[in-house]
Parts: sequence; C-alpha cells; structure tokens
Amino acid sequence: MDRFADMHMFVSVVETGSISAAAERLGVAKSAVSRRLAELESRLGASLIHRTTRRLNLTDSGRAYYDRCVVILADLDEAEAAVSQAHQALKGRLKVALPHSFGLLHLAPLIQEFMAQHPQVRFELDFNDRQIDLMQEGFDLAIRIATLADSSLIARRLAPIRHAVSASPDYLARHGIPGTAAELAHHVCLAYSNLEHPGLWPYRGPDGLPGSVQVPVRLASSSGDFLMRAAIAGEGLIMHPTFYLHTALSSGQLVQVLADHSWPELSAYAVYPPTRHLSSRVRAFIDFVAERLAGEPYWDRTGPA
Repeated sequence: MDRFADMHMFVSVVETGSISAAAERLGVAKSAVSRRLAELESRLGASLIHRTTRRLNLTDSGRAYYDRCVVILADLDEAEAAVSQAHQALKGRLKVALPHSFGLLHLAPLIQEFMAQHPQVRFELDFNDRQIDLMQEGFDLAIRIATLADSSLIARRLAPIRHAVSASPDYLARHGIPGTAAELAHHVCLAYSNLEHPGLWPYRGPDGLPGSVQVPVRLASSSGDFLMRAAIAGEGLIMHPTFYLHTALSSGQLVQVLADHSWPELSAYAVYPPTRHLSSRVRAFIDFVAERLAGEPYWDRTGPA
C-alpha cells in the first residue's frame, strides 16, 4: 500500500475533473484509477467524491483530504528538491501557457536564455490567448495579461501593459490628427475583436478625468499582429498595447496621437496553482522573468514619447 501514490492519484482526479482524464495523466488504465479510488475511500472510511454521469463533486471530507494532500505532496517534492538540487542543476519539465503575441515577442527570448542557463530543464509551451485551467490541463504556470479577478490562483505581477493610440503618417496626412478623444468618433478605427466592447475606447484625459469614446470600427480582428500591419498600411487608427507598437513607433511607421491621454493599462502576471511550495524550477523561472522585466518595460522606454 503506497499512501503517497494514492494521494497523487486522488489529486490528479480532482485536478483533471474526471477519472478518465486522471488515468491519461498518470499513464494507467481508467479501471486502475477507479479501483484505487474505491480502495482509498474504503480505507479512510469516508466518501471523498460524489459521482454523477456528468461530473465529479468533492464531499466535505474529500475537500479537506485534497487540501491536505496538496500540501503533503508539495512538501515531499520540496524536500527531495532541496536535497538533490543542492548538488545538481535544475532539471525537469516546465509546462507553461503564454499569451500568443506577447509570448513570441518578449518572452521567447527569455525562455531561450533560461534554457541556455539550465540545459536540463525542458519546456512545453502553449502560445495561446485562451483562458486555460492550470490544474486540469497540468500546467505549472501561465503568463497572463489581465486585470485579475479574485481566483484560487496565486499571481506575481511582472510588468505593466500600457496602450497607445497611433496611425501611419500616411493616414494622418489624409485624415488629420485628432486633437481630442471625442474626435476619434469621426475617424476610421481598427479594433481588437476579443474585447467585450471592441469599439468602446476608455481613457483618462489630460485633466485626469475618466471618459470613453465609441469609435467607428472599420476592421475588427482577433489578431493583434494583423491589426498592427493594417495600421502601418494606413487603414486606420489603432489602440494597441505598446509591447506591439514600440518598434513601429521607433521606426516612424506609426505615429502616436493623443499622447497626453492615458489609455487602458493592464498587467502581465505569472499565475500558478496555490500549492504551498513551488518547485525549484518553477520558482527559478518566475524569478528569472521577473528580474528581466523589472522596472520600466524596455518597450515603453524605446516606444512612444
């Protein structure tokens, strides 16, 4: 009887949400997981999970047992890591979810640098803007750009994500330079379609007062890269994160307008499940990225004035 194996099996069932998914994660047969779960409940003398045709729900005893298992298994991992890594380099898998464009533009070089420093760490990277369930999909951490709501995840802020309004010199020569946010309502605008209200652009004016303007959207797209290229081609004004725009602004392909206004500001976070201890490689990677992105982001130092 291996109690640690039973704990690991039970945590996998809870985190994946099903016995079949837990079996796939553990690389064993579904029947083996079902049998061990039944044996565990029999040994403990308590029902841990309510089983229905659609989902599994923890009982009160199951929730308490899960919380303790997470802590115990994390303690075990940390104890082994503390001993082995006192004499060895970081090693093992890091499964990381990354926002597509921000990840490719600004995180990919950092990952390559980290890999060069720690050649025994192997990465599994998911460049995708979808919201993922870290525990169910087996991710060690995710980098997210958001205003984070309350959740069961732990977050560490990495960098501010600011926005700017810009257009090509050709567009501004043909349509004029807006002098106020209200004038944007009379311009051709390009919008990111994954926003809840793509054509509603909030801001703070030079006086610090908040406002918003409903802009006419000629082109909406879920691809930030495509929108920036369209703006460079003179198709319209764009409100876009400065981590996209900094190169085009520095080269003069785009020109910032209404620079005395403040446009939405989000943050990039490293988020991870609320285990009491992070593995050494996860902690080292988060510390590494946070150090590289500390202070004023380089894309704002070289971007808009």
